[in-house]
Amino acid sequence: MSHTAKGKLYLVPAPLDFGCAALAPLQDVMPLCTLQVAAKLSMWICENAKSTRAYLKRINEFQPLATPVQAQQIQELPREVHKKGDHAAGQFDARPLLAAALAGHDIGLVSEAGMPAIADPGSSVVRAAHDLGLQVVALTGPMSLMLALAASGLNGQSFAFVGYLPQDAGGRAQRIRELESLALKTGQTQIFIETPYRNAALLQALVQTLHGNTRLALSCGLTLDNCASRSALVSGWKRDKPVLPLDLPTVFCLGR
Repeated sequence: MSHTAKGKLYLVPAPLDFGCAALAPLQDVMPLCTLQVAAKLSMWICENAKSTRAYLKRINEFQPLATPVQAQQIQELPREVHKKGDHAAGQFDARPLLAAALAGHDIGLVSEAGMPAIADPGSSVVRAAHDLGLQVVALTGPMSLMLALAASGLNGQSFAFVGYLPQDAGGRAQRIRELESLALKTGQTQIFIETPYRNAALLQALVQTLHGNTRLALSCGLTLDNCASRSALVSGWKRDKPVLPLDLPTVFCLGR
């Protein structure tokens, strides 16, 4: 009696231009081998089916899909997973999403930008795949956090991604002071993000709250033609007041 070989879970990165007016040429930001694997898949787990189909159409223009977009099987992660995250043990059981892999079909996991399960939902799916004995294959592609860290000049040997800061002014200032204290005490670079329409307000809060000798780095629109990265002491940010494309997705880093 033969047993059907299990399928694999492929972690498929997406370009970093989600929501941007101008899209980066796919062949410039995605390795060919990643696009070739993605083009062969016909089953997906994602944040949003509409944006996943749009990504598949972009792939098809460069690497023809084995299965037409309209015939792809796309499963969305629940909305509560998007909002609250899915890392806490027992918070979300993703095993039912992987039933097809147990029957021998490969499945792709994709987020709206960058690497799934890094600053995005997906870790519950990866954890479930391991629990079910599936092979997990992370494909190569752009990761905004690592690109921003590399461009920051801050400590790349010890760093932490802390997600989003509080939206209210008081809570945000308190969190900024906490992160600054940790960074200055330990040398650990602190990395965080914000939705683009709040980027300017966050930068203003950082410049007002941080000490002048703390280093602050921003990377806006990574991989886009109009990308910009700046790293300087907060005193320099106050003095120079640089103009950056803060309407683009931006990664913030602070440290010493």
